[in-house]
Amino acid sequence: MLLLVYFILLLLSFYLLAKVCDDYFVESLDEIAQKLKLSSDAAGATLMAIGSSAPELFVAIIAVVKPGNHELIGMGTIVGSAMFNLIVITGAVGLIKQFTVNWHIILRDLLFYLIGVLFLFSAFVDGIITQFEAVFFPLLYALYVILVIKWRKLVPFKAETKIIQDNLKQLKRKRSTLFLLLDRLLKPIDFILDKLFFYKKSVFFVFTVSILLLGLFSWILVESAIGISNIMDIPEAFIALTVLAIGTSVPDLLSSVIVAKQNRGGMAVTNAIASNIFDILIGMGVPFLILIFMYGKTVPINTSELITSTRLLIISIAGMLILMILNKWNIGKKMGISLILFYVAFLIYEFLSIG
Repeated sequence: MLLLVYFILLLLSFYLLAKVCDDYFVESLDEIAQKLKLSSDAAGATLMAIGSSAPELFVAIIAVVKPGNHELIGMGTIVGSAMFNLIVITGAVGLIKQFTVNWHIILRDLLFYLIGVLFLFSAFVDGIITQFEAVFFPLLYALYVILVIKWRKLVPFKAETKIIQDNLKQLKRKRSTLFLLLDRLLKPIDFILDKLFFYKKSVFFVFTVSILLLGLFSWILVESAIGISNIMDIPEAFIALTVLAIGTSVPDLLSSVIVAKQNRGGMAVTNAIASNIFDILIGMGVPFLILIFMYGKTVPINTSELITSTRLLIISIAGMLILMILNKWNIGKKMGISLILFYVAFLIYEFLSIG
């Protein structure tokens, strides 16, 4: 009975995280970007990236600050989500329609992504988080943001960052069609949720309440995952790498499918990789900084269960880069099927490694 309660809370947390993120948090970020008069590139690399990756970031932070050494849940969710976004989203949009990516943007982002994951792998292997590593990740992301903002001057190209905001609005309409039954079942919860945002005129009020709710629902998600892990005697890392990673990434997948159907597959892949860069550099960097602040200059972490998964992520990044170069930056059905099969193999490997 308790196991069923945990599963219901887990699914409900996924729904509420997506609901708050899409309907309130991202909307507030959009308005903040307009108030700050940020360029489309700057908004896409900062605020929209935060909106896309907020669930993973909050899960990682809650897992770190929660007593009991549950860091693996947060870190595993980040690594698993990174694998899902890179492989499944790219594969899914490739299955929908063949497209050509903007090679210099993909190359730039994949190289930044690879550097971040390599440093993460190094931290996992030695089992120690240092002050340098904790500071390095956010600084590397700051460098990435600066480069993205300056990129148009270095390599002129047509920007499409505003499409992200349109996709999110379309995602809400699609979601009401895809999950009509779920929406009806959860209508009372949606009603209560909407009442919490009683002062929608203030963007900063909506932003603050969104942050608090994302933290609350992430805490429920982490608690549910720990409960399921304990009852079923399944490693927390496995649940994080698979169930939590997929659950927090499904909204990104749906949004990317919408983009691909608009003949903007390249945009979908670019968004997925940019989201991954945020996940790795900020989603890991912020929890690392919290750990250093809480425990001292160096913090030992037991991440042996994530080493192989992170190694596979490195292979995936390098492999995707090689495949894109060989295919002349074209992604189609063959590559899409190959990527989906690779992810299925990854899930099977993780399942078999439980014992």
